[in-house]
Amino acid sequence: MKLWHIDSSVLGENSASRNLTAKIVGHERALHQGLDVSYLDLAVLPLAHLSPAHIGAMFGHPPSDETTKADIARGSALIDTLFAADIIVIGAPMYNFGIPSQLKALFDRLLVAGKTFKYGADGNPVGLVPGGKKVIVASTRGGLYAPGNPASSLDHQETHLTALLHFIGLTDITFVRAEGLALPDNKEPAMAKAETEISKI
Repeated sequence: MKLWHIDSSVLGENSASRNLTAKIVGHERALHQGLDVSYLDLAVLPLAHLSPAHIGAMFGHPPSDETTKADIARGSALIDTLFAADIIVIGAPMYNFGIPSQLKALFDRLLVAGKTFKYGADGNPVGLVPGGKKVIVASTRGGLYAPGNPASSLDHQETHLTALLHFIGLTDITFVRAEGLALPDNKEPAMAKAETEISKI
């Protein structure tokens, strides 16, 4: 069994989402002996954001510079990692109501027409990623954005991530959420609650 562990926070050891993804992966290792884990740190080794050269390559115009060639090849390899994984663990902190730009850059490489999705005869998208994969997202945010909170309409983090995953056929998604981390005396209880949720997965 294979697990793909993805972190995107820029906060290093101070990151709540990294703390939670590490615990999720540890929990999955305990559940699945011999689990093969691949790790991607998007803060340490970010993908380049899409450029005219990247778009040109999609339409049969290979880039001339070696840096862009290598970056495009890396993106293609990450699709292979996606297809091979049985479990995908994503650390997704909220930055300004959305996901980190480096995580968005990854999905810009994973959402590729003809590879991970296609449009059916009726014009609706069809995910091409094989079914049966489980996605666990460590969602962290400073405020309170869960349904029922006054600021819930500002959540473009979990909603966006859900849309991206569903688009390519990944629908078995579990969010382990720790929110209100910037509120006085709330961080420790929020993290403890999230860790309890991990133990029940």
